Amino acid sequence: MEETISLKELFQTLRKRMSLIIVITLLAVTVSGIISYFFLTPIYQASTQILVNQSKDDKALYDMNQVQTNLQLINTYNVIIKSPAILEIVSDDLMLNMKPSELNGKITVSSEQDSQVINVTVQDQNPDKAVQIANKTAEVFQTQIVNIMKVDNVKILAKADAAESQSPVKPKPLLNIAIALVVGLMAGVGLAFLLEYMDSTVKSEKDIEQLLELPVLGVITIIGEQDSTKARSETVGS
Repeated sequence: MEETISLKELFQTLRKRMSLIIVITLLAVTVSGIISYFFLTPIYQASTQILVNQSKDDKALYDMNQVQTNLQLINTYNVIIKSPAILEIVSDDLMLNMKPSELNGKITVSSEQDSQVINVTVQDQNPDKAVQIANKTAEVFQTQIVNIMKVDNVKILAKADAAESQSPVKPKPLLNIAIALVVGLMAGVGLAFLLEYMDSTVKSEKDIEQLLELPVLGVITIIGEQDSTKARSETVGS
């Protein structure tokens, strides 16, 4: 006989295992909060903007061919900014004692489509160091691009500011806790249904019907000790 589960049975299972679901959810939230607040290192972020501008000829400002050329150069500039030729100088000037590959992992270079502005973003455990790396990278790139590409069309549009990097960008404890709440709730509900599915004990007449595929004709009432004593007393008295 095919088994079917009604909505009422689902709610009964959830109510029966509610304590288990709550414990698992609270455990997930607690672990997430402890890790986020006490074990994960705060990471700060600083950003600077570089403008890939026209040459110093004012007439070139309105030359669409020059604009298109600069847009095409941006992809090349994005690679050059994170190259050892730039990062080695940054590391030496700031006395970071870091290899270019290590410094590369802290820097993200991006640009909007059809935009001549390049964003250089640095993440570090120290907010002041993040600002220093971002600004120094932009300065070194502006200086070295003249020698590397033989062009002078780069200008620092906005420098990184220490005040902007005081709040860590990660971890985000509240977001982590919210995710842990949802995951813990889902895990608790899943475990509750799994335990209910694996529970093969017979609890009611309905379970017998489903197990034997036969109708129940009668039920024997369980007689307690008090009922048995009372019955014997009535028998003796009569």
